[in-house]
Amino acid sequence: MLPFKIYSLNLHGKLVTIDRPWVMGIINVTSDSFYSGSRITDETTLAERVRQMIADGADIIDVGACSTRPGSEPVDAQSEMERLQWALTVIRREAPDMIVSVDTYRAAVARRCVEEWGADIINDISGGTLDHDMPLTVAGLNVPYVLMHMRGTPQTMSSCTNYENVAAEVLEWMARRVDEMRQMGVADVIADPGFGFAKTVEQNYELLGRLGAFHALNAPLLVGVSRKRMIYTPLGCGADDALNGTTVIHTIALQQGAHILRVHDVKAAVETVKLVTLLRQGINNPLTMI
Repeated sequence: MLPFKIYSLNLHGKLVTIDRPWVMGIINVTSDSFYSGSRITDETTLAERVRQMIADGADIIDVGACSTRPGSEPVDAQSEMERLQWALTVIRREAPDMIVSVDTYRAAVARRCVEEWGADIINDISGGTLDHDMPLTVAGLNVPYVLMHMRGTPQTMSSCTNYENVAAEVLEWMARRVDEMRQMGVADVIADPGFGFAKTVEQNYELLGRLGAFHALNAPLLVGVSRKRMIYTPLGCGADDALNGTTVIHTIALQQGAHILRVHDVKAAVETVKLVTLLRQGINNPLTMI
Protein backbone atom coordinates (compact mmCIF):
# COMPACT_ATOMS: atom_id res chain seq x y z
CA MET A 1 0.00 0.00 0.00
CA LEU A 2 1.34 3.44 -0.93
CA PRO A 3 1.65 6.15 1.72
CA PHE A 4 -0.92 8.93 1.81
CA LYS A 5 0.55 12.30 0.79
CA ILE A 6 -0.91 15.32 2.58
CA TYR A 7 -1.91 18.41 0.61
CA SER A 8 -3.66 21.69 1.36
CA LEU A 9 -6.13 23.75 -0.68
CA ASN A 10 -6.92 27.45 -0.49
CA LEU A 11 -10.70 27.82 -0.36
CA HIS A 12 -11.58 31.52 -0.48
CA GLY A 13 -8.67 32.38 1.78
CA LYS A 14 -9.14 29.46 4.16
CA LEU A 15 -6.45 26.79 4.12
CA VAL A 16 -7.97 23.28 4.19
CA THR A 17 -5.82 20.20 4.62
CA ILE A 18 -6.45 16.91 2.83
CA ASP A 19 -4.98 14.68 5.52
CA ARG A 20 -7.24 11.72 4.75
CA PRO A 21 -9.15 10.63 1.64
CA TRP A 22 -12.18 12.77 0.81
CA VAL A 23 -15.48 11.69 -0.70
CA MET A 24 -17.05 13.90 -3.36
CA GLY A 25 -20.77 13.29 -3.88
CA ILE A 26 -22.16 13.70 -7.40
CA ILE A 27 -25.29 15.71 -8.14
CA ASN A 28 -26.40 16.07 -11.75
CA VAL A 29 -29.15 18.60 -12.45
CA THR A 30 -29.73 17.02 -15.83
CA SER A 31 -32.12 14.50 -17.33
CA ASP A 32 -29.54 12.55 -19.36
CA SER A 33 -26.57 11.64 -17.15
CA PHE A 34 -25.43 8.05 -17.68
CA TYR A 35 -26.59 6.88 -14.23
CA SER A 36 -30.25 7.64 -13.67
CA GLY A 37 -29.83 7.62 -9.89
CA SER A 38 -27.78 10.84 -10.05
CA ARG A 39 -30.30 12.86 -12.06
CA ILE A 40 -32.21 15.60 -10.24
CA THR A 41 -34.59 18.08 -11.83
CA ASP A 42 -36.64 19.48 -8.93
CA GLU A 43 -35.80 21.47 -5.81
CA THR A 44 -37.35 19.11 -3.26
CA THR A 45 -35.35 16.11 -4.47
CA LEU A 46 -32.19 18.19 -4.61
CA ALA A 47 -32.59 19.42 -1.03
CA GLU A 48 -33.23 15.86 0.17
CA ARG A 49 -30.17 14.56 -1.70
CA VAL A 50 -27.94 17.26 -0.23
CA ARG A 51 -29.12 16.52 3.31
CA GLN A 52 -28.55 12.80 2.76
CA MET A 53 -25.03 13.36 1.44
CA ILE A 54 -24.21 15.44 4.50
CA ALA A 55 -25.59 12.73 6.80
CA ASP A 56 -23.60 10.07 4.93
CA GLY A 57 -20.34 11.97 5.42
CA ALA A 58 -19.58 13.72 2.12
CA ASP A 59 -16.61 16.10 2.15
CA ILE A 60 -17.48 17.79 -1.16
CA ILE A 61 -20.59 18.07 -3.30
CA ASP A 62 -19.93 18.21 -7.03
CA VAL A 63 -22.77 19.60 -9.13
CA GLY A 64 -23.00 19.44 -12.90
CA ALA A 65 -25.60 20.69 -15.36
CA CYS A 66 -24.27 19.42 -18.68
CA SER A 67 -23.98 15.69 -19.29
CA THR A 68 -20.57 14.52 -20.51
CA ARG A 69 -21.31 10.83 -20.95
CA PRO A 70 -19.94 9.30 -24.19
CA GLY A 71 -21.93 10.55 -27.16
CA SER A 72 -23.91 13.12 -25.19
CA GLU A 73 -24.91 16.41 -26.77
CA PRO A 74 -23.99 19.48 -24.68
CA VAL A 75 -26.59 21.98 -23.51
CA ASP A 76 -25.97 25.62 -24.34
CA ALA A 77 -24.12 27.81 -21.85
CA GLN A 78 -27.21 29.78 -20.85
CA SER A 79 -29.16 26.64 -19.98
CA GLU A 80 -26.20 25.29 -18.03
CA MET A 81 -25.96 28.52 -16.03
CA GLU A 82 -29.68 28.60 -15.28
CA ARG A 83 -29.59 25.03 -13.97
CA LEU A 84 -26.50 25.71 -11.87
CA GLN A 85 -27.92 28.92 -10.43
CA TRP A 86 -30.93 27.24 -8.88
CA ALA A 87 -28.95 24.16 -7.86
CA LEU A 88 -26.20 26.13 -6.12
CA THR A 89 -28.79 28.32 -4.43
CA VAL A 90 -30.45 25.23 -2.94
CA ILE A 91 -27.13 23.60 -2.01
CA ARG A 92 -25.88 26.72 -0.27
CA ARG A 93 -29.17 27.04 1.61
CA GLU A 94 -29.01 23.44 2.81
CA ALA A 95 -25.23 23.24 3.31
CA PRO A 96 -23.70 26.69 3.81
CA ASP A 97 -20.38 25.26 5.03
CA MET A 98 -20.03 22.38 2.54
CA ILE A 99 -17.21 22.49 0.00
CA VAL A 100 -18.92 22.71 -3.40
CA SER A 101 -17.36 22.04 -6.78
CA VAL A 102 -18.91 22.75 -10.17
CA ASP A 103 -18.45 20.35 -13.06
CA THR A 104 -18.11 22.61 -16.11
CA TYR A 105 -15.66 23.15 -18.97
CA ARG A 106 -16.91 26.67 -19.77
CA ALA A 107 -14.94 29.59 -18.31
CA ALA A 108 -17.90 31.99 -18.27
CA VAL A 109 -19.99 29.46 -16.35
CA ALA A 110 -17.15 28.85 -13.91
CA ARG A 111 -16.80 32.58 -13.23
CA ARG A 112 -20.47 33.10 -12.39
CA CYS A 113 -20.61 29.97 -10.23
CA VAL A 114 -17.71 31.20 -8.09
CA GLU A 115 -18.41 34.92 -8.02
CA GLU A 116 -22.21 34.85 -7.74
CA TRP A 117 -23.35 31.45 -6.46
CA GLY A 118 -20.71 30.35 -3.97
CA ALA A 119 -18.78 27.55 -5.70
CA ASP A 120 -15.39 26.67 -4.17
CA ILE A 121 -13.77 24.43 -6.81
CA ILE A 122 -13.97 24.13 -10.61
CA ASN A 123 -13.98 20.59 -12.02
CA ASP A 124 -13.14 20.62 -15.74
CA ILE A 125 -13.32 17.37 -17.70
CA SER A 126 -11.27 18.87 -20.52
CA GLY A 127 -8.30 20.20 -18.57
CA GLY A 128 -8.85 23.55 -20.25
CA THR A 129 -8.83 22.23 -23.82
CA LEU A 130 -12.50 22.91 -24.63
CA ASP A 131 -12.37 26.52 -23.46
CA HIS A 132 -8.96 28.13 -23.63
CA ASP A 133 -10.08 30.95 -21.34
CA MET A 134 -10.47 28.51 -18.45
CA PRO A 135 -6.88 28.53 -17.05
CA LEU A 136 -6.61 32.31 -16.70
CA THR A 137 -10.19 32.51 -15.45
CA VAL A 138 -9.53 30.00 -12.67
CA ALA A 139 -6.24 31.70 -11.85
CA GLY A 140 -8.07 35.01 -11.47
CA LEU A 141 -10.78 33.44 -9.32
CA ASN A 142 -8.09 31.87 -7.10
CA VAL A 143 -9.96 28.61 -6.61
CA PRO A 144 -8.71 25.01 -6.82
CA TYR A 145 -9.02 23.41 -10.23
CA VAL A 146 -9.64 19.76 -11.06
CA LEU A 147 -7.66 19.07 -14.23
CA MET A 148 -8.88 15.93 -15.97
CA HIS A 149 -7.41 14.09 -18.94
CA MET A 150 -9.62 13.63 -21.97
CA ARG A 151 -9.04 13.39 -25.70
CA GLY A 152 -11.51 14.91 -28.12
CA THR A 153 -14.96 15.79 -26.82
CA PRO A 154 -17.70 13.75 -25.14
CA GLN A 155 -19.12 13.26 -28.64
CA THR A 156 -15.85 11.95 -30.15
CA MET A 157 -13.78 10.60 -27.26
CA SER A 158 -14.76 6.95 -27.79
CA SER A 159 -12.80 7.02 -31.06
CA CYS A 160 -9.71 8.64 -29.47
CA THR A 161 -8.22 5.60 -27.71
CA ASN A 162 -5.15 4.93 -29.87
CA TYR A 163 -2.46 4.85 -27.18
CA GLU A 164 0.80 2.92 -27.28
CA ASN A 165 1.14 3.16 -23.50
CA VAL A 166 -1.95 4.73 -21.96
CA ALA A 167 -0.54 5.34 -18.48
CA ALA A 168 2.70 6.89 -19.73
CA GLU A 169 0.94 9.07 -22.30
CA VAL A 170 -1.74 10.30 -19.89
CA LEU A 171 0.88 11.03 -17.22
CA GLU A 172 3.07 12.90 -19.70
CA TRP A 173 0.15 15.04 -20.90
CA MET A 174 -0.98 15.77 -17.36
CA ALA A 175 2.51 16.69 -16.19
CA ARG A 176 2.83 19.19 -19.02
CA ARG A 177 -0.64 20.56 -18.46
CA VAL A 178 -0.27 20.88 -14.67
CA ASP A 179 2.95 22.81 -15.21
CA GLU A 180 1.23 25.12 -17.70
CA MET A 181 -1.63 25.73 -15.28
CA ARG A 182 0.76 26.61 -12.48
CA GLN A 183 2.71 28.96 -14.72
CA MET A 184 -0.55 30.73 -15.59
CA GLY A 185 -1.26 31.28 -11.91
CA VAL A 186 -3.49 28.38 -10.88
CA ALA A 187 -2.28 27.76 -7.34
CA ASP A 188 -4.10 24.53 -6.48
CA VAL A 189 -4.39 21.84 -9.14
CA ILE A 190 -6.15 18.53 -8.44
CA ALA A 191 -5.23 15.79 -10.93
CA ASP A 192 -7.83 13.44 -12.41
CA PRO A 193 -6.56 10.81 -14.92
CA GLY A 194 -10.00 10.69 -16.51
CA PHE A 195 -11.20 7.12 -16.16
CA GLY A 196 -13.74 6.37 -18.88
CA PHE A 197 -12.87 9.40 -20.98
CA ALA A 198 -11.16 8.37 -24.24
CA LYS A 199 -10.08 5.04 -22.72
CA THR A 200 -11.23 1.50 -23.42
CA VAL A 201 -12.21 -0.80 -20.57
CA GLU A 202 -8.80 -2.48 -20.73
CA GLN A 203 -6.98 0.86 -20.83
CA ASN A 204 -8.86 2.02 -17.74
CA TYR A 205 -7.51 -0.97 -15.81
CA GLU A 206 -4.00 -0.41 -17.11
CA LEU A 207 -4.30 3.18 -15.88
CA LEU A 208 -5.68 2.03 -12.52
CA GLY A 209 -2.80 -0.41 -12.07
CA ARG A 210 -0.33 2.43 -12.52
CA LEU A 211 -2.20 5.09 -10.56
CA GLY A 212 0.65 5.37 -8.05
CA ALA A 213 2.87 6.86 -10.77
CA PHE A 214 0.62 9.93 -10.88
CA HIS A 215 1.89 11.06 -7.47
CA ALA A 216 4.81 12.44 -9.48
CA LEU A 217 2.48 15.32 -10.42
CA ASN A 218 2.73 16.61 -6.83
CA ALA A 219 -1.01 17.20 -6.74
CA PRO A 220 -3.95 15.55 -4.99
CA LEU A 221 -5.34 12.67 -7.07
CA LEU A 222 -9.05 12.50 -7.82
CA VAL A 223 -10.53 9.20 -9.00
CA GLY A 224 -13.89 9.15 -10.75
CA VAL A 225 -14.92 5.58 -11.53
CA SER A 226 -18.33 5.37 -9.86
CA ARG A 227 -20.69 2.99 -11.69
CA LYS A 228 -18.87 3.51 -15.00
CA ARG A 229 -18.67 1.23 -18.03
CA MET A 230 -15.24 -0.01 -16.96
CA ILE A 231 -17.03 -1.66 -14.02
CA TYR A 232 -20.38 -2.79 -15.33
CA THR A 233 -19.25 -4.09 -18.73
CA PRO A 234 -16.86 -6.76 -17.37
CA LEU A 235 -19.48 -7.73 -14.78
CA GLY A 236 -22.21 -8.12 -17.37
CA CYS A 237 -24.59 -5.72 -15.67
CA GLY A 238 -25.66 -2.09 -15.92
CA ALA A 239 -24.83 1.04 -13.98
CA ASP A 240 -27.71 0.37 -11.56
CA ASP A 241 -26.01 -2.85 -10.40
CA ALA A 242 -22.41 -1.61 -10.31
CA LEU A 243 -22.10 -0.46 -6.69
CA ASN A 244 -20.24 -3.54 -5.46
CA GLY A 245 -17.77 -3.31 -8.33
CA THR A 246 -17.35 0.40 -7.67
CA THR A 247 -16.41 -0.32 -4.06
CA VAL A 248 -13.75 -2.78 -5.21
CA ILE A 249 -12.19 -0.21 -7.54
CA HIS A 250 -12.37 2.47 -4.84
CA THR A 251 -10.47 0.15 -2.50
CA ILE A 252 -7.72 -0.35 -5.08
CA ALA A 253 -7.49 3.40 -5.74
CA LEU A 254 -7.25 4.20 -2.04
CA GLN A 255 -4.49 1.64 -1.59
CA GLN A 256 -2.57 3.56 -4.25
CA GLY A 257 -2.96 6.82 -2.37
CA ALA A 258 -5.99 8.44 -4.02
CA HIS A 259 -7.07 11.64 -2.27
CA ILE A 260 -10.62 12.20 -3.54
CA LEU A 261 -13.24 9.68 -4.66
CA ARG A 262 -15.95 11.17 -6.89
CA VAL A 263 -19.00 8.99 -6.23
CA HIS A 264 -22.72 8.51 -6.63
CA ASP A 265 -22.99 6.52 -3.38
CA VAL A 266 -21.52 8.57 -0.54
CA LYS A 267 -22.24 6.19 2.35
CA ALA A 268 -20.56 3.21 0.66
CA ALA A 269 -17.51 5.30 -0.26
CA VAL A 270 -17.17 6.75 3.25
CA GLU A 271 -17.25 3.24 4.70
CA THR A 272 -14.60 2.14 2.20
CA VAL A 273 -12.37 5.05 3.19
CA LYS A 274 -12.73 4.18 6.88
CA LEU A 275 -11.75 0.55 6.41
CA VAL A 276 -8.83 1.22 4.07
CA THR A 277 -7.60 3.91 6.49
CA LEU A 278 -7.62 1.33 9.30
CA LEU A 279 -5.61 -1.01 7.08
CA ARG A 280 -3.10 1.75 6.33
CA GLN A 281 -2.75 2.54 10.03
CA GLY A 282 -2.23 -1.13 10.79
CA ILE A 283 0.49 -1.46 8.17
CA ASN A 284 2.25 1.67 9.41
CA ASN A 285 2.16 0.59 13.06
CA PRO A 286 5.63 -0.81 13.83
CA LEU A 287 5.93 -4.34 15.13
CA THR A 288 6.84 -4.62 18.79
CA MET A 289 8.95 -7.63 19.68
CA ILE A 290 8.05 -9.13 23.05
